[in-house]
Amino acid sequence: MRTDKEAARHLRLSGKSYKEIIEILEVPRSTLSGWFGKEDWSEKIRDKLSEAARVQHTLRIRTLNKTRGKNLELAYDEARKVATEEFEVLKYNPLFIAGIMLYWGEGTKLGKSVVRLTNTDSEMIRLYVFFVLHVCRIPMERVRAQILIYPDLNDDQCRRYWVAATGLPEENFTKTTTINGRHKTRRLSHGVCLITVSSAYFKAKVLAWISLMPGELMNSAYYESIKPSADIV
Repeated sequence: MRTDKEAARHLRLSGKSYKEIIEILEVPRSTLSGWFGKEDWSEKIRDKLSEAARVQHTLRIRTLNKTRGKNLELAYDEARKVATEEFEVLKYNPLFIAGIMLYWGEGTKLGKSVVRLTNTDSEMIRLYVFFVLHVCRIPMERVRAQILIYPDLNDDQCRRYWVAATGLPEENFTKTTTINGRHKTRRLSHGVCLITVSSAYFKAKVLAWISLMPGELMNSAYYESIKPSADIV
């Protein structure tokens, strides 16, 4: 028996993988397969190594997920902290108040990264886009728009309408989606417009603002700080 085969057999029996044996003896993988590929004991070692690798992979993924989760939570905490600081500056801004109340009523609350408002009212959409661009300072290229239309509406006409209404360039609009409404005789003239910003950081800030705004508006001190003689609350 070749001495390298005997050495390889000894290493394999000790639980070494083909890769480890190749690194030690510099024997081609094809040679190892020829020697041990049909051996039951070698196949059992292979299965044992595969299971051990699977377990290690699972543990690594769990560790990475925990690390990623901790990092994300730190980022969310930072976003909420920044949002609270910004709120003290922005809470008297009418556009800020309008934007927050619009999102509170019409925006998506679920999910951690999608900031989306949906409506059929072009003026509402226009005001919300203005809020996102000029108060939240989101770059225009990150603001995406989508149109939902009924089968009897013209895609090009609706797209032109919403491009003009939002003030967003046409390249910010994704592919139009055609939907079937429940009421065949009730149709919207220009469909539905969705405005989306994908950002977990921004979503955390928006939700923080929403949680802060109602209490502030129902606090008499808020109005007293604007005009001491006001008797609003």
